[in-house]
Amino acid sequence: MDRFSFLNAAHAQLIEDLYQQYLKYPDSLEPSWKAFFQGFDFALENYGEDQNEASAQKNIVHAANDAASQGLIPDDIKREFKVLNLIEAFRQRGHLFTNTNPVRARRKYEPTLAIENFGLTAADLSVKFNSATETGLSSAATLQEIIRHLENIYCESVGVEYMHITNVEENAFIRKWLQVNENQPQLSAAEKTEILQKLNQAVAFENYLHTKFVGQKRFSLEGGESLIPALDQLISRASQLGVDEVVLGMAHRGRLNVLTNIFGKSYKQIFSEFEGKEFEEDVFSGDVKYHLGSSKIITTASGEQVAINLTPNPSHLETVGALVEGICRAKVDDKYKDYKKVLPIVIHGDGAIAGQGIVYEIAQMMTLDGYKTGGTVHIVVNNQVSFTTNYLDARSSTYCTDIAKVTESPVMHVNADDVEAVVYAMKFAADFRSQFGKDVYIDLLGYRKYGHNEGDEPRFTQPNLYKLISKHPNPREIYKEKLIKEGIVSEEILKKMETEFKTLLDADFDASKEIERNTMDIFMADDWKDFAISPRGEMLKPVNTGFDLNALKELAKKMSTLPGDKKFLNKITRLFENRLKMIEANSLDWALGEWLAYATLLTEGNNIRISGEDVERGTFSHRHAVVKTEDTEEEFVPLRHISESRFDIFNSHLSEYGVLGFDYGYAMASPQTLTIWEAQFGDFVNGAQIIVDQYLSAAEEKWKIQNGLVMLLPHGFEGQGAEHSSARLERFLGLCANENMAVANVTTPANYFHLLRRQQKWKFRKPLIVMTPKSLLRHPKVVSPLEDFANGRFQPIIDDATADATKIEKLVLCSGKIYYELLAKKEERNCDNIALVRLEQLYPLDQEKIAEILSKYSARTQIIWAQEEPENMGAWAYILRNLRDTGINVIAPVASGSPAPGSHKMFERNQNSVLNQVFDCDDAPAPRPVTA
Repeated sequence: MDRFSFLNAAHAQLIEDLYQQYLKYPDSLEPSWKAFFQGFDFALENYGEDQNEASAQKNIVHAANDAASQGLIPDDIKREFKVLNLIEAFRQRGHLFTNTNPVRARRKYEPTLAIENFGLTAADLSVKFNSATETGLSSAATLQEIIRHLENIYCESVGVEYMHITNVEENAFIRKWLQVNENQPQLSAAEKTEILQKLNQAVAFENYLHTKFVGQKRFSLEGGESLIPALDQLISRASQLGVDEVVLGMAHRGRLNVLTNIFGKSYKQIFSEFEGKEFEEDVFSGDVKYHLGSSKIITTASGEQVAINLTPNPSHLETVGALVEGICRAKVDDKYKDYKKVLPIVIHGDGAIAGQGIVYEIAQMMTLDGYKTGGTVHIVVNNQVSFTTNYLDARSSTYCTDIAKVTESPVMHVNADDVEAVVYAMKFAADFRSQFGKDVYIDLLGYRKYGHNEGDEPRFTQPNLYKLISKHPNPREIYKEKLIKEGIVSEEILKKMETEFKTLLDADFDASKEIERNTMDIFMADDWKDFAISPRGEMLKPVNTGFDLNALKELAKKMSTLPGDKKFLNKITRLFENRLKMIEANSLDWALGEWLAYATLLTEGNNIRISGEDVERGTFSHRHAVVKTEDTEEEFVPLRHISESRFDIFNSHLSEYGVLGFDYGYAMASPQTLTIWEAQFGDFVNGAQIIVDQYLSAAEEKWKIQNGLVMLLPHGFEGQGAEHSSARLERFLGLCANENMAVANVTTPANYFHLLRRQQKWKFRKPLIVMTPKSLLRHPKVVSPLEDFANGRFQPIIDDATADATKIEKLVLCSGKIYYELLAKKEERNCDNIALVRLEQLYPLDQEKIAEILSKYSARTQIIWAQEEPENMGAWAYILRNLRDTGINVIAPVASGSPAPGSHKMFERNQNSVLNQVFDCDDAPAPRPVTA
């Protein structure tokens, strides 16, 4: 088909309009039209007669019309078009033909960028084309010169992907940036020497560890040592652009090198950790050396002070990225108020960034109001192999970084052996991120000198690759030879540099022998200076969470009153009117109790952040923290009109793993904020199990990190089936030890109020897991008077206020919703020989209060744990472990592999069976509506 068939039968006015659009916004045009007008511009400028601008524009449009009507395009213009097509191809596909792989040839891609593929011939190589100016050249140039220029920009040590970006300004910025000095670094002798010094530190440190700790796991950086000068230069450039704090997340490979040569952790301390010594505090189990974090204030080469933080991480790859984003957002919200002041950097492996789903969840946060951080610099340490898996088996995409296309972020693929190109790419990343607040991806194509760890044999699975690697010089040797040839350094200076560093390492190695026990620094210690780690037993001490009654009532009214000058849906208006009626009736439901907790904390100077799927309204339409006007959808957030403190609530995208990690990171950096993540249904929290297992339950023991994140998990068996019934309470209780978290299943609005307030009143921080209600949100008995909010405090255990201890034969312990079903049965049967005692806080268990309860009901003949979860789930195993000496037995549905039946009839039978067994009766099940 003819290249210019798009002109056929084109309307004159259309061409006129398009040309005017081209003059103003050339990149907004469809490529064929843009190329057409460019071709006419170049051709008429070169071959046309002198004419003024208006006349020239008119002639171009006339010429376009003539060409359209006659099907004729002058040969000169056709060739300009062909060159423009070649230029466009270099921009689109030049990255496929680069010198970015340091150890082996790249894959072959078709079609190539040969001129024959664009209708050009060898005879055109000496012809000058005005389209050269489109590439950044100052004037017309021969085709040979244009090709050489394009190859220097797009096909050397840096391959650039940016043509997927539709934003015209961003695209133009990148193009202009690349055209400066043909996308080649321009560094002074001092800058080159500084890079060599960092490269020497990186290489020499790895070599030293390899000789002193033979066979020990260290996940070396060898083959990717240019990461060290890269990070050094990235931080330095970012600081010049206004960044005051950097938060870095990375996996284990190269972490020890980063800790020492970027964060300044002493070599002595690293060497001591290799000896496997215990930590100073016996209560901490600690973690392996390549998972530990660090926080430091450094001064860059250009003199700026920057706070840098390396986030502790587990072996679960990519998990830490979510925390990095949350930490950065908290620092922006609390301290800097400017996204340009905080820089998130996430270092990936090539297999992990392509294979782990959380990468996508995090990428989608980039511009979301509740989760954006002003752009992240992603650096891939690309070993071209994942453990033993070849890259061709590790992804279907061309590049491991193709996730960048989701957010229209630029990518630079860089030969990791060309350290100057690596540094150059980092400067681009800092500049682009600062300018546009978007993510940037830098793909460092290197290799892994050894196996996945130093005891692994990579030749089992990649024999050919490792033949090449075994003969390949390291980046320091390559750069050293380059600088010697350039006359920037001499052999003597290099020898001195290496000798001095070796002497330093030897001295620290000897000094490490004197260390008896290793120490663990607290991550972001300055943010936590007011929160000491709690001693054992502190979590069970009563905390005053009351609030002045009159002030409480005024707050309740204020937050329940909608502005009169805005028109809301009638249902919303009635809902808020009913809340005011509840306040007057002194009978507050769950939603009001929750709101009062937030309102009182806000007036006391606490900030609040709530995040999760559908949290603004609430999954069960109970919260309505954000209401919208009927006509304009203007948002009104009542709790933002309570005090000057910040109240943020955000509906998240459909993500559990990424968002829970984000909010955990937020809470990690903002202990003064009540940070809450709520699941749409508690059942869905298992999509984020890695965050729960690796951070929430274990971080304090592994890394001395506190965290006050609150997780609200709707839980309760109401006939909704296997995926809408259980937050897997048993899993959380199975993780509880050493007072690492609190787990609660409260039953009254007032107790919930005190539980949330206690979270901020504590002088320490612990995660709080709450099994929250569904049907109880509107249960007539689930209400509390204002006095219970004002005068009370959190009750870990609620005794049966109606029970006469002398008459009690059966003591029933329970937790959560099942209590109200047992209570209804008790009242129905007018039963006075059974006491119902609620365990509102399951962990830590208040053993003293339980002992009091057992003593009070000493006339009992039975003690029962009743639950609606199957016997192998819920709290039973935990209760048995803690109360086995009491002779306690369980009443629960039979063990099951599924939390709840899909049949509503079977659900009714299960619930009825529990009730009948507790009350020793054989009543038929009462019909229940499907709720929640």
